[in-house]
Amino acid sequence: MADLEIRVVRATDPDRYLASDLLIWFSEPVSDETAEALLLGVPEHQRFVVELPDADVDPRFHPGVYGVRPMQLSVPDGTGAGRLLPVAGLTWVGVHPDHRRRGLLTAMMRHHVEQTRSEGVHVSVLHASEPGIYGRHGYGLASLELSVDLGRGTTFVAPHLEDEAAALVTRMTSMSDEGMAERRRACELAVAPSCVGAIVGEPGFFADLTHVVPEDVRDKEVPRLLFAMQDGRDVGYALFRRTHKWDNARPGAVVDVHAHHATPAAHLALMRRLVDLDLAGTIKVTGVAQDDPMLSWIAGPRATGNLNTYDSLWVRLVDLPEALAARGYEADCDVVVEVADESAPWNAGRWRIRVEQGAAEATRTEDDAEVSLSIAALGAAYLGGGNLAAMRRAGLVAEHRPGAVSDLWRAFRTDVPPYASRGF
Repeated sequence: MADLEIRVVRATDPDRYLASDLLIWFSEPVSDETAEALLLGVPEHQRFVVELPDADVDPRFHPGVYGVRPMQLSVPDGTGAGRLLPVAGLTWVGVHPDHRRRGLLTAMMRHHVEQTRSEGVHVSVLHASEPGIYGRHGYGLASLELSVDLGRGTTFVAPHLEDEAAALVTRMTSMSDEGMAERRRACELAVAPSCVGAIVGEPGFFADLTHVVPEDVRDKEVPRLLFAMQDGRDVGYALFRRTHKWDNARPGAVVDVHAHHATPAAHLALMRRLVDLDLAGTIKVTGVAQDDPMLSWIAGPRATGNLNTYDSLWVRLVDLPEALAARGYEADCDVVVEVADESAPWNAGRWRIRVEQGAAEATRTEDDAEVSLSIAALGAAYLGGGNLAAMRRAGLVAEHRPGAVSDLWRAFRTDVPPYASRGF
């Protein structure tokens, strides 16, 4: 295995690239859409494949593939709000079933980190299909998301948002209507600074999100969009789809809310519309933030029909000093850390992390380490959600100077946990 020659190169055949992904994820296309139409949102120069010298490689498929979506992530700005940072959205990662356990994934992940660094991007992010995998490659779980079931007619109580919410107008439209990609992206860009952890794709990504293929609507409702507007300007939206359900001749349709991006008042107005749709029985809302105001409006999790917690965004620092300098901080610190990073050796070793007046500087040092941790632990804490003090208690972070971990964590943490990131 150690002598296996693994080359990672840019994909040149979109049909083979797509066929490989479909095989790896065991899904078959049932439409006549072209490969390029189905690859919207993954730019041609950001599609990568594995080449092997094996004579028995099936020419119809690549041994391994991955892609990158150029995106922007809302990171803490040090004032309780966020700022948008360019990041590499790692996606479409997979190894052909005939070539597993040969080091292909490790080679692709190392290539991705090196490629991302060469492009001047300091942070990589992903949503993990199998969460046990990516921590080994330097990614830390930076945010959580909830799935919440609500009943029709659920009451939301938010006395200090009532006037603002009442001033909004909500209007329903269809995913297939003209201009939806542009409206959705503009709305998310406007909301993102108030939602640390939110991620926004490039125009091609939204074109992909809004592109409805025949299998998406076979025996299903066309996805709907509900916009909240203030003085004719979009301040939030929710994406949903209804499925008919009847129990003993009584309507109990399921409303699946797949995405929601809004100011707090717009979020309130949208949720009130969604739980009041005719013929509905259960409203299933995914992508709910850990401290989403909705949970306060309904008096806590026991007011839901069902609530589940999932991992949301995983973050990897590609260039440690640049990534730390790119976000803001709400407390000062001066801590020497020993960082372990096998895939990106330029990050490994001892760094003095100084934070003053909201800005961080990480410099190389020979001083004794006060904290030892992995690059994944720093990724988990990057958005203010992954608690370094809790990681120390769990044995994932080592402290060599009493209080050093708390000093570091107080600088990284935010008042509110990060927002749940959209999938990509």
